[in-house]
Amino acid sequence: MEIFIWVLMAYGMSNILVYGSIFGWLRNGLRNWGDNPFAPFQGVGGFFADLLSCMMCTSTWVGFFIGLAVYSPTNLHLGCNNHVSWFFDGLFASGCVWAINSIVEWFEENRPAK
Repeated sequence: MEIFIWVLMAYGMSNILVYGSIFGWLRNGLRNWGDNPFAPFQGVGGFFADLLSCMMCTSTWVGFFIGLAVYSPTNLHLGCNNHVSWFFDGLFASGCVWAINSIVEWFEENRPAK
C-alpha cells in the first residue's frame, strides 16, 4: 500500500507541474526566457521549460525529490544503498507515472463522441 501511495504522490505532483494552471506562469516564464536571444543563460531557461513540458522528465525529478524527502521505496523494499536509492526512485517514478499517464491519454483520445 505504501508503494501505491508513493506512486500516486509522484503522479499527482508531476501532473500538477506539467499540466496544472497554478504553475502556468512558471512554464511560460521559462519558455519566454529560453526563447529570448538576449537573455543570459538562455539555454537554462529552455532546458527547464522542456523539462516541465514532459511528463516522463518531470516525474524522474519528482521521484528523486520524493525519494529524498518522504521515503525511498527502493531502499525500504529492495535494500538498495542509501546513496543510490534516490536514483532508482527517479527511474521507478518515471516508469509508473508514464504508464498511468499513457492510460489516461488513451482514454482521453478514445472518448465516445456525443
